[in-house]
Amino acid sequence: MSLEYLFERLAGLEQRIRDAVESRRAADPNPDDPFRGLYLSDETIDALLEGHREPFPPFTDSVPDGRLNPLAKRAGLTGVDVELLLVALAPDLDSRFEQFYGYLNDDVTRRRATAGLALRLCGIPEASAAGRARLDADAPLITCGLLTLEEQDRPFLSRTLRVPDRVVNHLLGDDRLAPELAGCARLGMELTEVSGADRLARAIRGQVGLVYLREHPGGGAEELGAAALTGAGFPALVVDAARWQGELTGSLVREALLRGAGLVLGPVDDSPHLEKLVHPAVPVIVHGTGAWDPRWSAIPPLQLDAFPLSATSRVGLWRGHLDGVLAPDVDPGAATAHFVLGPGQIARAAKAASVTALADGGPVRTSHLRAGARSQNAAGLQRLARRIEPVVGWSDLVLPAGVLSLLDELAARARYRDQVLDEWRMRPGGGRGRGVTGLFAGDSGTGKTMSAEVIAASLGMDLYTVNLATVVDKYVGETEKNLERIFTEAAGVNGVLLFDEADAIFGKRSEVRDAHDRYANIESAYLLQRMETFDGIAVLATNLRANLDEAFTRRLDVIVDFPLPDVELRRQLWDRCLGARLPRADDLDLGFLAEAFELAGGHIRSAAVTGAYLAAEAGRPVAMPDLVGAVAREYRKLGRLCLDREFGPYLAMVTDG
Repeated sequence: MSLEYLFERLAGLEQRIRDAVESRRAADPNPDDPFRGLYLSDETIDALLEGHREPFPPFTDSVPDGRLNPLAKRAGLTGVDVELLLVALAPDLDSRFEQFYGYLNDDVTRRRATAGLALRLCGIPEASAAGRARLDADAPLITCGLLTLEEQDRPFLSRTLRVPDRVVNHLLGDDRLAPELAGCARLGMELTEVSGADRLARAIRGQVGLVYLREHPGGGAEELGAAALTGAGFPALVVDAARWQGELTGSLVREALLRGAGLVLGPVDDSPHLEKLVHPAVPVIVHGTGAWDPRWSAIPPLQLDAFPLSATSRVGLWRGHLDGVLAPDVDPGAATAHFVLGPGQIARAAKAASVTALADGGPVRTSHLRAGARSQNAAGLQRLARRIEPVVGWSDLVLPAGVLSLLDELAARARYRDQVLDEWRMRPGGGRGRGVTGLFAGDSGTGKTMSAEVIAASLGMDLYTVNLATVVDKYVGETEKNLERIFTEAAGVNGVLLFDEADAIFGKRSEVRDAHDRYANIESAYLLQRMETFDGIAVLATNLRANLDEAFTRRLDVIVDFPLPDVELRRQLWDRCLGARLPRADDLDLGFLAEAFELAGGHIRSAAVTGAYLAAEAGRPVAMPDLVGAVAREYRKLGRLCLDREFGPYLAMVTDG
């Protein structure tokens, strides 16, 4: 047992201290002085001048234990280092050693071993350069955080040795993380069934000490690193790079050495100063979404990619986590095929789905799966875009059949892109991403935003709307920075991204006549390139398709033109917008409203809501005067005149109002 071994070693140390005390008393001119350690008498000074200080009898090694010696091996400690560590550790394990050391230090207030006393108890002369080097700033005991020298203003031999509490607790069997690491580090799960983990584990077993994993969306680099470390025989200590502070580097290395663990650090997007983390016994796996920067470390890493899981692997993970709670008729593959999630995200999403289903009192269904998947979306995009939880479906759309067909095609591309691009190898080259992009063009109110919401709802995703007109900045380069922030955040989100007012940036590139033209073209070219490498689902909406550059439209998967509704569609829109719960008067003539007023769906919706308020105020069912008056208000907002040929017999009613 670890404790038995430690106390055996302390018993040996205690015997050496007994010998040291006897030796001290033999040379003490007044050994019975009750004030020993509080003052120096003349006789004591004379004895010090006449005597010669020798080291105490040297230590002897004992049988290795389960914690101290493996730690010594990982930290590169010598036998002398281990004995110095034990000397410093003794007062933390047995309070009697405080009194022993106070006596041997000849100072009752100094109850820990000094550097000089520790060297002598190890049988090393105080002036031994080799012995003193074991306590230098670059010595393993110090660099590994196993020992500290306090009171740096004192001479070297008078400096106090202290073992950090975390080291003491570890040697006593306590496996809790150091308190200062609680906010940035945690123990990783012991995963083994992760694609690519075997290859990486072989490299780690082959003494590869630094690895960089470039994570693609859904790649699960953290889980891959943890699984590889597990396969190589190392527990994984997972570190959140965003919370990691530079002053915690020593604690991280020490914690890894105590546990015999490796570090998984990420995601990194700036200089992480890796040199101080690298230790021969601690493999470090760093992950991020960008390319490796050679400035991060002088040690060249093994660079690998963490690719997204295959659809089959994702389905297997879903089923594994939901075994026994999944509804028999629910296929997690079909329900979540378009959600790109890593192993850890799937585990958390499955847990969220199970909890929601438990609250609903039934098995896990498709809605629970998709809600769990959405719960893994990063929150950063909500600071840059407006999040909409879809509440409409295909039945709410009133559009021509050709338009509905194109919208369905866009949703199908999102559902089956794994099969088409990965399994059937239909992915284009040239650095193109796996994204699905569409353009919705049409006048205001023709249903572009609602159609994007319906597509998001059919996929079980949230809709994030970005007004590109607010992204454009008058300062050079700021527009590109704003766009990059949006795309970077969107890469970690399983949602539909709607860029409204797309023509604000995607206008036709013009001949360069001045600096403004030049930078406008740069913004357009940058966005064209960024759209090609985007792996998500993006829809761009514009009222002015004719203004868009052909080079941009060529790169889109689906282009949908939203026409103004004809008479029949307008009649359906009036009926749909009035709904089934709103009480209707007998005089409602939806056919007249559809025939007389050429309005887009958005304006019809607005008029229907206004008419409902008018009817509610009057305390009766909605009637024709309410709707005609609401249309007149829409006309005024649009700057249109109320003409007799449109309003017919209702014109007087509008004019009087």
